[in-house]
Amino acid sequence: MLKLKYMVDDRPPLGELLLLGLQWFAIAVPVAIIVGKIVAGLHFSDPGDQLIYIQKIFFITGLSLLAQLLYGHQLPLITGPATILLVGIVASQSAGLNAIYTAVALGGLALFLLNIAGLFNYLRRLFTAPVVATILMLIAFTLSPMILELILASTPPELALPNFCFSLIFVLLLFWINRHTAGFWSSTLLLWALIGGTAAYLLLFPGGLELAWTAETGVVTLFFHHMNLRPAFDPGVIIAFMVCFVALSINDLGSIYSVAGLLKPDSLPRRLSRGLSLTGILNFVSGLLGVIGPVNFSLSPGVIASTRCGSRYPLIPAAAILLAISFIPPALAFMGAVPPVVVGSILLYIMCSQIAAGLAMALDSKEGFIFEKGLVMGLPLMLSIIVSFMPEGITAAFPVILRPIFGNGFVVGVLAVLIMEHLVFRKKAGGD
Repeated sequence: MLKLKYMVDDRPPLGELLLLGLQWFAIAVPVAIIVGKIVAGLHFSDPGDQLIYIQKIFFITGLSLLAQLLYGHQLPLITGPATILLVGIVASQSAGLNAIYTAVALGGLALFLLNIAGLFNYLRRLFTAPVVATILMLIAFTLSPMILELILASTPPELALPNFCFSLIFVLLLFWINRHTAGFWSSTLLLWALIGGTAAYLLLFPGGLELAWTAETGVVTLFFHHMNLRPAFDPGVIIAFMVCFVALSINDLGSIYSVAGLLKPDSLPRRLSRGLSLTGILNFVSGLLGVIGPVNFSLSPGVIASTRCGSRYPLIPAAAILLAISFIPPALAFMGAVPPVVVGSILLYIMCSQIAAGLAMALDSKEGFIFEKGLVMGLPLMLSIIVSFMPEGITAAFPVILRPIFGNGFVVGVLAVLIMEHLVFRKKAGGD
Protein backbone atom coordinates (compact mmCIF):
# COMPACT_ATOMS: atom_id res chain seq x y z
CA MET A 1 0.00 0.00 0.00
CA LEU A 2 1.21 3.51 -0.80
CA LYS A 3 2.85 5.23 2.20
CA LEU A 4 2.61 9.02 2.35
CA LYS A 5 4.79 11.46 4.26
CA TYR A 6 2.00 14.02 4.73
CA MET A 7 -1.75 13.36 4.92
CA VAL A 8 -4.63 15.71 4.05
CA ASP A 9 -4.49 18.05 7.05
CA ASP A 10 -0.75 17.81 7.74
CA ARG A 11 1.27 21.01 7.22
CA PRO A 12 4.74 20.49 5.70
CA PRO A 13 7.57 22.81 6.83
CA LEU A 14 7.39 26.25 5.18
CA GLY A 15 10.26 25.72 2.73
CA GLU A 16 8.96 22.35 1.55
CA LEU A 17 5.40 23.67 1.44
CA LEU A 18 6.39 26.53 -0.88
CA LEU A 19 8.40 24.30 -3.19
CA LEU A 20 5.59 21.76 -3.37
CA GLY A 21 3.23 24.67 -4.06
CA LEU A 22 5.41 25.75 -6.99
CA GLN A 23 5.29 22.18 -8.22
CA TRP A 24 1.47 22.10 -8.11
CA PHE A 25 1.42 25.48 -9.85
CA ALA A 26 3.70 24.15 -12.59
CA ILE A 27 1.33 21.22 -13.11
CA ALA A 28 -1.76 23.46 -13.31
CA VAL A 29 -0.23 25.83 -15.88
CA PRO A 30 0.03 23.57 -18.99
CA VAL A 31 -3.66 22.62 -19.13
CA ALA A 32 -4.74 26.23 -18.46
CA ILE A 33 -2.44 27.45 -21.24
CA ILE A 34 -3.42 24.73 -23.74
CA VAL A 35 -7.19 24.96 -23.23
CA GLY A 36 -6.99 28.75 -23.05
CA LYS A 37 -5.17 29.01 -26.38
CA ILE A 38 -7.68 26.69 -28.07
CA VAL A 39 -10.84 28.42 -26.84
CA ALA A 40 -9.46 31.95 -27.17
CA GLY A 41 -8.49 31.17 -30.76
CA LEU A 42 -12.04 29.96 -31.46
CA HIS A 43 -13.64 33.09 -30.04
CA PHE A 44 -11.29 35.92 -31.00
CA SER A 45 -8.93 36.85 -33.80
CA ASP A 46 -7.37 39.78 -31.96
CA PRO A 47 -4.33 38.73 -29.84
CA GLY A 48 -5.30 41.26 -27.16
CA ASP A 49 -8.73 39.68 -26.74
CA GLN A 50 -7.15 36.23 -26.67
CA LEU A 51 -4.80 37.35 -23.91
CA ILE A 52 -7.72 38.70 -21.86
CA TYR A 53 -9.45 35.33 -22.17
CA ILE A 54 -6.32 33.54 -20.91
CA GLN A 55 -6.15 35.95 -17.98
CA LYS A 56 -9.73 35.08 -17.05
CA ILE A 57 -8.94 31.35 -17.20
CA PHE A 58 -6.04 31.78 -14.77
CA PHE A 59 -8.21 33.91 -12.49
CA ILE A 60 -11.11 31.45 -12.32
CA THR A 61 -8.66 28.53 -11.92
CA GLY A 62 -6.91 30.18 -8.96
CA LEU A 63 -10.23 31.22 -7.40
CA SER A 64 -11.66 27.71 -7.82
CA LEU A 65 -8.60 26.01 -6.35
CA LEU A 66 -8.54 28.29 -3.31
CA ALA A 67 -12.29 27.94 -2.70
CA GLN A 68 -12.18 24.13 -2.95
CA LEU A 69 -9.19 23.86 -0.59
CA LEU A 70 -10.71 26.10 2.08
CA TYR A 71 -14.47 25.55 1.78
CA GLY A 72 -15.11 22.72 -0.70
CA HIS A 73 -13.81 19.15 -0.73
CA GLN A 74 -10.62 20.24 1.12
CA LEU A 75 -8.54 17.64 -0.70
CA PRO A 76 -5.28 17.99 -2.67
CA LEU A 77 -7.05 18.15 -6.02
CA ILE A 78 -5.79 20.38 -8.81
CA THR A 79 -8.45 22.44 -10.61
CA GLY A 80 -8.51 23.73 -14.16
CA PRO A 81 -10.62 24.51 -17.23
CA ALA A 82 -12.99 21.64 -18.07
CA THR A 83 -12.03 20.14 -21.42
CA ILE A 84 -15.43 18.42 -21.43
CA LEU A 85 -17.05 21.85 -21.94
CA LEU A 86 -14.73 22.43 -24.90
CA VAL A 87 -16.86 19.97 -26.90
CA GLY A 88 -19.96 22.07 -26.28
CA ILE A 89 -18.14 25.30 -27.11
CA VAL A 90 -16.85 23.95 -30.43
CA ALA A 91 -20.25 22.57 -31.40
CA SER A 92 -22.10 25.77 -30.44
CA GLN A 93 -19.65 28.35 -31.78
CA SER A 94 -22.10 29.65 -34.37
CA ALA A 95 -24.66 30.51 -31.67
CA GLY A 96 -22.50 33.33 -30.30
CA LEU A 97 -20.63 33.96 -27.06
CA ASN A 98 -23.65 35.12 -25.04
CA ALA A 99 -25.61 31.94 -25.83
CA ILE A 100 -22.61 29.72 -25.05
CA TYR A 101 -21.78 31.26 -21.70
CA THR A 102 -25.41 31.61 -20.68
CA ALA A 103 -25.58 27.83 -21.12
CA VAL A 104 -22.40 27.41 -19.06
CA ALA A 105 -23.89 29.52 -16.25
CA LEU A 106 -27.17 27.57 -16.32
CA GLY A 107 -25.32 24.24 -16.32
CA GLY A 108 -23.34 25.27 -13.26
CA LEU A 109 -26.50 26.43 -11.49
CA ALA A 110 -28.26 23.14 -12.30
CA LEU A 111 -25.32 21.13 -10.92
CA PHE A 112 -25.40 23.14 -7.69
CA LEU A 113 -29.17 22.74 -7.22
CA LEU A 114 -29.14 18.99 -7.93
CA ASN A 115 -26.32 18.48 -5.46
CA ILE A 116 -27.86 20.40 -2.56
CA ALA A 117 -31.07 18.43 -3.20
CA GLY A 118 -29.10 15.31 -2.23
CA LEU A 119 -29.08 13.53 -5.59
CA PHE A 120 -25.37 12.71 -5.56
CA ASN A 121 -25.51 11.10 -2.12
CA TYR A 122 -27.02 8.05 -3.80
CA LEU A 123 -23.96 7.69 -6.03
CA ARG A 124 -21.46 7.26 -3.20
CA ARG A 125 -22.08 3.53 -2.79
CA LEU A 126 -21.28 2.94 -6.48
CA PHE A 127 -17.59 3.79 -6.04
CA THR A 128 -16.16 0.49 -4.76
CA ALA A 129 -12.42 -0.28 -4.66
CA PRO A 130 -12.34 -1.79 -8.20
CA VAL A 131 -14.23 1.22 -9.56
CA VAL A 132 -11.86 3.74 -7.96
CA ALA A 133 -8.80 1.72 -9.02
CA THR A 134 -10.09 1.66 -12.60
CA ILE A 135 -10.73 5.41 -12.53
CA LEU A 136 -7.13 5.99 -11.45
CA MET A 137 -5.87 4.05 -14.46
CA LEU A 138 -8.48 5.50 -16.82
CA ILE A 139 -7.02 8.93 -16.15
CA ALA A 140 -3.61 7.81 -17.37
CA PHE A 141 -4.92 6.05 -20.48
CA THR A 142 -7.26 8.83 -21.57
CA LEU A 143 -4.49 11.42 -21.24
CA SER A 144 -2.31 9.42 -23.66
CA PRO A 145 -3.42 11.41 -26.74
CA MET A 146 -2.51 14.68 -24.99
CA ILE A 147 0.89 13.28 -23.99
CA LEU A 148 1.45 12.08 -27.56
CA GLU A 149 0.51 15.51 -28.89
CA LEU A 150 2.89 17.25 -26.50
CA ILE A 151 5.85 14.95 -27.20
CA LEU A 152 5.51 14.30 -30.93
CA ALA A 153 2.60 15.78 -32.85
CA SER A 154 3.20 19.39 -31.78
CA THR A 155 6.70 19.39 -33.31
CA PRO A 156 7.99 19.57 -36.91
CA PRO A 157 8.34 16.09 -38.45
CA GLU A 158 12.14 16.29 -38.44
CA LEU A 159 12.13 16.72 -34.64
CA ALA A 160 9.75 13.82 -33.93
CA LEU A 161 12.48 11.19 -33.43
CA PRO A 162 14.84 13.48 -31.45
CA ASN A 163 11.91 14.52 -29.23
CA PHE A 164 10.90 10.90 -28.67
CA CYS A 165 14.46 9.97 -27.70
CA PHE A 166 14.75 13.01 -25.43
CA SER A 167 11.45 12.13 -23.73
CA LEU A 168 12.37 8.48 -23.23
CA ILE A 169 15.79 9.30 -21.71
CA PHE A 170 14.28 12.10 -19.61
CA VAL A 171 11.54 9.88 -18.14
CA LEU A 172 13.97 7.03 -17.41
CA LEU A 173 16.27 9.53 -15.70
CA LEU A 174 13.36 10.75 -13.54
CA PHE A 175 12.63 7.19 -12.42
CA TRP A 176 16.32 6.63 -11.64
CA ILE A 177 16.53 9.84 -9.61
CA ASN A 178 13.31 9.00 -7.75
CA ARG A 179 14.71 5.56 -6.94
CA HIS A 180 17.89 7.01 -5.42
CA THR A 181 16.58 10.10 -3.60
CA ALA A 182 14.40 10.65 -0.56
CA GLY A 183 12.93 13.40 1.60
CA PHE A 184 13.08 16.95 0.25
CA TRP A 185 14.62 16.09 -3.13
CA SER A 186 12.14 13.28 -3.79
CA SER A 187 9.15 15.43 -2.76
CA THR A 188 10.15 18.28 -5.09
CA LEU A 189 11.39 16.18 -8.01
CA LEU A 190 8.76 17.39 -10.46
CA LEU A 191 9.70 21.02 -9.94
CA TRP A 192 13.37 20.30 -10.63
CA ALA A 193 12.32 18.16 -13.59
CA LEU A 194 10.48 21.11 -15.09
CA ILE A 195 13.43 23.47 -14.63
CA GLY A 196 16.17 20.98 -15.56
CA GLY A 197 14.22 19.49 -18.46
CA THR A 198 13.58 22.92 -19.97
CA ALA A 199 17.26 23.90 -19.63
CA ALA A 200 18.46 20.60 -21.14
CA TYR A 201 16.05 20.81 -24.07
CA LEU A 202 17.02 24.38 -24.88
CA LEU A 203 20.71 23.44 -24.81
CA LEU A 204 20.07 20.63 -27.29
CA PHE A 205 17.55 22.56 -29.42
CA PRO A 206 18.25 26.31 -29.04
CA GLY A 207 15.30 27.24 -31.23
CA GLY A 208 12.83 25.47 -28.95
CA LEU A 209 11.95 28.55 -26.90
CA GLU A 210 8.90 30.39 -28.19
CA LEU A 211 6.85 32.91 -26.27
CA ALA A 212 3.17 32.24 -26.73
CA TRP A 213 2.21 35.92 -26.78
CA THR A 214 3.79 39.34 -26.94
CA ALA A 215 2.43 41.29 -23.99
CA GLU A 216 1.90 44.80 -25.29
CA THR A 217 -0.94 45.78 -22.99
CA GLY A 218 1.20 46.59 -19.96
CA VAL A 219 2.85 44.76 -17.10
CA VAL A 220 -0.30 44.65 -14.93
CA THR A 221 -3.75 44.73 -16.53
CA LEU A 222 -7.35 43.88 -15.66
CA PHE A 223 -9.46 41.51 -17.72
CA PHE A 224 -13.09 42.40 -17.08
CA HIS A 225 -13.99 42.53 -20.74
CA HIS A 226 -16.39 40.44 -22.87
CA MET A 227 -18.51 39.73 -19.81
CA ASN A 228 -21.75 37.82 -20.32
CA LEU A 229 -24.06 40.49 -18.89
CA ARG A 230 -26.66 40.09 -21.66
CA PRO A 231 -27.87 36.47 -21.42
CA ALA A 232 -29.04 34.75 -24.60
CA PHE A 233 -31.23 31.67 -24.14
CA ASP A 234 -30.77 29.22 -27.03
CA PRO A 235 -32.63 25.96 -26.20
CA GLY A 236 -30.41 23.79 -28.41
CA VAL A 237 -27.22 25.17 -26.90
CA ILE A 238 -28.61 24.83 -23.36
CA ILE A 239 -29.54 21.16 -23.94
CA ALA A 240 -26.10 20.42 -25.39
CA PHE A 241 -24.38 21.97 -22.39
CA MET A 242 -26.63 20.20 -19.90
CA VAL A 243 -25.34 16.94 -21.37
CA CYS A 244 -21.81 18.32 -21.07
CA PHE A 245 -22.45 18.99 -17.39
CA VAL A 246 -23.60 15.41 -16.86
CA ALA A 247 -20.17 14.36 -18.11
CA LEU A 248 -18.52 17.10 -16.06
CA SER A 249 -20.23 15.91 -12.87
CA ILE A 250 -19.06 12.34 -13.52
CA ASN A 251 -15.53 13.65 -14.09
CA ASP A 252 -15.69 15.75 -10.90
CA LEU A 253 -17.11 12.87 -8.87
CA GLY A 254 -14.48 10.47 -10.21
CA SER A 255 -11.66 12.90 -9.48
CA ILE A 256 -12.75 13.41 -5.87
CA TYR A 257 -13.18 9.68 -5.30
CA SER A 258 -9.82 8.87 -6.91
CA VAL A 259 -8.02 11.07 -4.36
CA ALA A 260 -10.27 9.95 -1.51
CA GLY A 261 -9.46 6.34 -2.38
CA LEU A 262 -5.78 7.06 -1.89
CA LEU A 263 -6.01 9.25 1.21
CA LYS A 264 -9.15 7.82 2.87
CA PRO A 265 -10.12 11.16 4.52
CA ASP A 266 -12.86 11.49 7.11
CA SER A 267 -16.30 13.00 6.37
CA LEU A 268 -16.19 11.94 2.72
CA PRO A 269 -19.92 12.59 2.03
CA ARG A 270 -19.56 16.17 3.28
CA ARG A 271 -16.42 16.72 1.20
CA LEU A 272 -18.14 15.29 -1.85
CA SER A 273 -21.24 17.46 -1.44
CA ARG A 274 -19.26 20.66 -0.87
CA GLY A 275 -16.90 19.92 -3.75
CA LEU A 276 -19.67 19.34 -6.28
CA SER A 277 -21.65 22.35 -5.03
CA LEU A 278 -18.65 24.63 -5.42
CA THR A 279 -17.94 23.25 -8.89
CA GLY A 280 -21.50 24.23 -9.84
CA ILE A 281 -21.22 27.72 -8.33
CA LEU A 282 -17.84 28.36 -9.94
CA ASN A 283 -19.15 27.32 -13.35
CA PHE A 284 -22.04 29.74 -12.86
CA VAL A 285 -19.51 32.51 -12.11
CA SER A 286 -17.47 31.45 -15.15
CA GLY A 287 -20.54 31.82 -17.35
CA LEU A 288 -21.00 35.39 -16.10
CA LEU A 289 -17.32 36.11 -16.77
CA GLY A 290 -17.65 34.68 -20.27
CA VAL A 291 -15.00 31.97 -19.80
CA ILE A 292 -14.91 28.16 -19.82
CA GLY A 293 -15.76 26.71 -16.41
CA PRO A 294 -13.55 24.70 -14.02
CA VAL A 295 -13.54 21.10 -12.90
CA ASN A 296 -11.49 19.07 -10.43
CA PHE A 297 -8.74 17.39 -12.41
CA SER A 298 -7.81 13.75 -12.21
CA LEU A 299 -4.06 14.37 -12.33
CA SER A 300 -3.72 14.69 -8.56
CA PRO A 301 -3.41 11.00 -7.52
CA GLY A 302 -0.37 10.60 -9.73
CA VAL A 303 1.25 13.69 -8.25
CA ILE A 304 0.45 12.50 -4.72
CA ALA A 305 1.88 9.06 -5.46
CA SER A 306 5.08 10.48 -6.96
CA THR A 307 5.69 13.14 -4.26
CA ARG A 308 4.39 11.07 -1.31
CA CYS A 309 2.59 14.22 -0.14
CA GLY A 310 -1.19 14.08 0.38
CA SER A 311 -1.48 17.44 2.15
CA ARG A 312 -3.85 20.09 0.76
CA TYR A 313 -1.83 23.01 2.11
CA PRO A 314 0.85 23.16 -0.64
CA LEU A 315 -1.95 23.91 -3.13
CA ILE A 316 -2.82 27.16 -1.34
CA PRO A 317 0.33 29.02 -2.50
CA ALA A 318 -0.25 27.50 -5.95
CA ALA A 319 -3.73 29.07 -6.01
CA ALA A 320 -2.33 32.41 -4.85
CA ILE A 321 0.24 32.41 -7.66
CA LEU A 322 -2.45 31.59 -10.24
CA LEU A 323 -4.55 34.54 -9.03
CA ALA A 324 -1.56 36.90 -9.09
CA ILE A 325 -0.40 35.73 -12.53
CA SER A 326 -3.86 36.39 -13.98
CA PHE A 327 -3.21 40.14 -13.67
CA ILE A 328 0.28 40.00 -15.26
CA PRO A 329 0.20 39.32 -19.05
CA PRO A 330 4.00 39.09 -19.52
CA ALA A 331 4.08 36.30 -16.94
CA LEU A 332 1.51 34.35 -18.96
CA ALA A 333 3.73 34.69 -22.03
CA PHE A 334 6.66 33.28 -20.05
CA MET A 335 4.56 30.40 -18.70
CA GLY A 336 3.74 29.39 -22.26
CA ALA A 337 7.43 29.12 -23.17
CA VAL A 338 8.12 25.71 -21.54
CA PRO A 339 8.80 23.24 -24.39
CA PRO A 340 5.79 20.93 -24.91
CA VAL A 341 8.02 17.83 -24.94
CA VAL A 342 9.15 18.60 -21.36
CA VAL A 343 5.54 18.99 -20.21
CA GLY A 344 4.54 15.77 -21.98
CA SER A 345 7.45 13.82 -20.48
CA ILE A 346 6.60 14.95 -16.95
CA LEU A 347 2.95 14.02 -17.50
CA LEU A 348 4.09 10.58 -18.69
CA TYR A 349 6.12 10.13 -15.50
CA ILE A 350 3.16 11.21 -13.36
CA MET A 351 0.75 8.88 -15.15
CA CYS A 352 3.06 5.90 -14.59
CA SER A 353 2.84 6.64 -10.86
CA GLN A 354 -0.93 6.90 -11.20
CA ILE A 355 -1.20 3.48 -12.84
CA ALA A 356 0.94 2.03 -10.04
CA ALA A 357 -1.39 3.60 -7.46
CA GLY A 358 -4.42 2.10 -9.21
CA LEU A 359 -2.86 -1.36 -9.33
CA ALA A 360 -1.92 -1.12 -5.66
CA MET A 361 -5.52 -0.31 -4.75
CA ALA A 362 -6.89 -3.15 -6.91
CA LEU A 363 -4.55 -5.66 -5.28
CA ASP A 364 -5.09 -4.40 -1.72
CA SER A 365 -8.22 -6.36 -0.82
CA LYS A 366 -9.13 -9.28 1.41
CA GLU A 367 -10.20 -11.48 -1.49
CA GLY A 368 -7.13 -10.67 -3.57
CA PHE A 369 -7.16 -9.98 -7.28
CA ILE A 370 -9.64 -12.41 -8.80
CA PHE A 371 -10.32 -12.98 -12.49
CA GLU A 372 -13.74 -11.27 -12.45
CA LYS A 373 -12.21 -8.12 -10.99
CA GLY A 374 -9.78 -8.10 -13.92
CA LEU A 375 -12.70 -8.25 -16.34
CA VAL A 376 -14.50 -5.42 -14.51
CA MET A 377 -11.42 -3.27 -15.00
CA GLY A 378 -10.32 -4.56 -18.42
CA LEU A 379 -13.30 -3.58 -20.59
CA PRO A 380 -13.46 0.05 -19.35
CA LEU A 381 -9.73 0.47 -19.90
CA MET A 382 -9.94 -0.90 -23.45
CA LEU A 383 -12.98 1.24 -24.28
CA SER A 384 -11.27 4.35 -22.96
CA ILE A 385 -8.27 3.73 -25.22
CA ILE A 386 -10.49 3.14 -28.26
CA VAL A 387 -12.53 6.30 -27.66
CA SER A 388 -9.50 8.43 -26.78
CA PHE A 389 -7.80 7.61 -30.09
CA MET A 390 -10.98 7.71 -32.17
CA PRO A 391 -10.48 9.93 -35.27
CA GLU A 392 -12.00 13.40 -34.99
CA GLY A 393 -14.04 12.77 -38.13
CA ILE A 394 -15.83 9.90 -36.39
CA THR A 395 -16.70 11.83 -33.23
CA ALA A 396 -17.77 14.82 -35.35
CA ALA A 397 -20.44 12.56 -36.91
CA PHE A 398 -21.99 11.85 -33.48
CA PRO A 399 -25.11 13.83 -32.53
CA VAL A 400 -24.09 17.06 -30.79
CA ILE A 401 -25.74 16.16 -27.49
CA LEU A 402 -23.96 12.77 -27.39
CA ARG A 403 -20.40 13.96 -28.15
CA PRO A 404 -19.58 14.96 -24.55
CA ILE A 405 -20.42 11.38 -23.45
CA PHE A 406 -19.38 9.01 -26.24
CA GLY A 407 -16.54 11.19 -27.48
CA ASN A 408 -14.79 11.29 -24.10
CA GLY A 409 -12.70 8.23 -23.19
CA PHE A 410 -12.71 9.01 -19.47
CA VAL A 411 -16.51 9.31 -19.27
CA VAL A 412 -17.06 6.16 -21.36
CA GLY A 413 -14.62 4.28 -19.14
CA VAL A 414 -16.28 5.44 -15.91
CA LEU A 415 -19.74 4.49 -17.19
CA ALA A 416 -18.42 1.11 -18.37
CA VAL A 417 -16.79 0.22 -15.04
CA LEU A 418 -19.98 1.14 -13.18
CA ILE A 419 -22.01 -1.12 -15.49
CA MET A 420 -19.51 -3.98 -15.20
CA GLU A 421 -19.25 -3.72 -11.40
CA HIS A 422 -22.89 -3.16 -10.51
CA LEU A 423 -24.84 -4.85 -13.32
CA VAL A 424 -22.79 -7.47 -15.22
CA PHE A 425 -20.82 -8.75 -12.21
CA ARG A 426 -23.19 -7.63 -9.48
CA LYS A 427 -22.73 -9.62 -6.29
CA LYS A 428 -25.74 -11.62 -5.24
CA ALA A 429 -27.23 -11.03 -1.81
CA GLY A 430 -25.80 -13.53 0.65
CA GLY A 431 -22.84 -14.48 -1.53
CA ASP A 432 -22.04 -15.62 -5.04
